[in-house]
Amino acid sequence: MSTPTPKPTPRPSSLPRPQAAQVVNATTVDHDAEVARAVAHGRADEDGNVFVITPEGERAVGQYPDATGAEALEYFAKKYVELVEHSVHLRNRLSAGAPGKEIVQAAKTLQESLPEANVVGDLRGLSGTLDTLVSDAEATDSQQAARAEAAKLEAAAEREEIVAEAESLAKRDPEKIQWKQSGARLRELFAQWKDKQRSGPRLPRSVDQELWGRFSQARNTFEHKRKEFFAELDKVNSEGKRIKEKIVAEAESLSGSTDFRTVSQKYKDLMTQWKRAPRASRKDDDALWARFRAAQDVFFSARDAENAALDEEYKGNLEVKEGLLKKAQALLPITDPVAAKKELRVIQDEWEDAGKVPRADVSRMEGGLRDVERALSEAEDAAWQRSNPETKARTSGALSQLDDSIAELEDKLAAAKSGGDEKAVTEAQSALDARRAWRDQLAQTASELD
Repeated sequence: MSTPTPKPTPRPSSLPRPQAAQVVNATTVDHDAEVARAVAHGRADEDGNVFVITPEGERAVGQYPDATGAEALEYFAKKYVELVEHSVHLRNRLSAGAPGKEIVQAAKTLQESLPEANVVGDLRGLSGTLDTLVSDAEATDSQQAARAEAAKLEAAAEREEIVAEAESLAKRDPEKIQWKQSGARLRELFAQWKDKQRSGPRLPRSVDQELWGRFSQARNTFEHKRKEFFAELDKVNSEGKRIKEKIVAEAESLSGSTDFRTVSQKYKDLMTQWKRAPRASRKDDDALWARFRAAQDVFFSARDAENAALDEEYKGNLEVKEGLLKKAQALLPITDPVAAKKELRVIQDEWEDAGKVPRADVSRMEGGLRDVERALSEAEDAAWQRSNPETKARTSGALSQLDDSIAELEDKLAAAKSGGDEKAVTEAQSALDARRAWRDQLAQTASELD
C-alpha cells in the first residue's frame, strides 16, 4: 500500500456529524455499526487511495489496491474501530477500579496518536471521547489518591496500636509478667504485623521504618527481660533445691528416731526452714516435698503408735487416780485445814505412785487435784487471817468469781449433754463439782468471819 497526495478538503457542510457520544459510556462495541458509521468519514478514489475527512480537511491514510472503494474504506474504518474498542476497554478498566493514573496516561497516548493514525472514522469525536475519559480518570485518580492516603493513615494507626501493645508488654515489671500468656500475645501481634504488611497498603518508608523499629525494640526488650528473669529464676531454684535437699536429708535421718519429744520439735524447726527457703522448680519442689512428708509420716506414725500403746497402758493408772480425785474432792468444803492437809498429803503420795494417765486425761485429772489443793491453801490462809480486816472483802470477791465460774461450767455441762459428748460431760461435771466444793469452803469461811 502507498499513501497518495491528499486532495482538497471538502466544505465543512459536507462532513458527517460526530458520533462520539455513542461510545463514551459503552462497555462493548457494536463492531459492524461502528464500521458503518466510520466509513462516512472517509473517501476512496479510483486508484484505491483512501482519505479520512476531518474538520481541518482530508488526509491520506493509505491505499488498498485491487479492491473496490467500499472495500478500501471498510478496511481503514475497521482500523478506526480498533481505536474505539481500545478507548472502550480503557473506560471499562476505569469502571472496574483500575488506577486512574494509568488510564490517564493510556488515554492521552491514544489521543496523541490520532492526528497521524492511518484510519477512517470520526477522529474528532473519538478525541472528545478520550478528553472525557481523561477527565474522568483524573477525577478517579484524585479520589483513589485520597482513599489511598486515608488507608495509609488507618494502616499506620492500626500498626501503631500493635506497637503500643507490644511496648506495654515490654515495659511491665518482670516479676508481674505472665510469661506464657504475654509471649503468646506478642507472637500474635507479630503475626498481625506481617499480615498487615503483606495485605495492607504500603506505608511511607519513614513511617514504616519508625514503627518497625519500635516494634522490634519492644520484642527485643521483652525477650531480654524473659531471659534475665528465667536465668535469675534458675539461680533461685538451684539455691532452693540445694537448701531443701539438705532439709529433706535431715528429715529422713530423723524419721527412725524414738526420741519423740525432742525430734517432734526438730521437725517443727525443719518445717519453718522449709517455709523460709526459696522455691525450687515445680518438679523439684514437688519431689522434695513428697520426700519430706514421707519422712515426717514415718516418724509421727511411730510416735502415734507409741502414744496409743502408752495410753492403753495408762488406763489402769487413770482408774486409780479417778478414785484418788474423788477422795480429795470429798475433803471439800474444808472445815479443818490441819486434818484436811494431812489426808491430802496421803492422797498426793498415792497420786504420784499411781503413775501417768492417758494424755487426753492429764489436764482434767491434774486440774481437779489442783482445785482441791487451792481450796486447802485458801482455807489455811483464812484460818491465819481471820483477824485481818481485808480478808472478808477478798473472800466476798472470790465467792463472786466462783459463782461466775460455776455458771459457765453449768452452761458447758448442759451443752455437752445436749451434744451427746460423754467425755465432755464427764470433764465438765468433774470441774463443776470441784468449783462447787471450793465455793462451799469459801462460803463457810466467810460465815465464820461475820
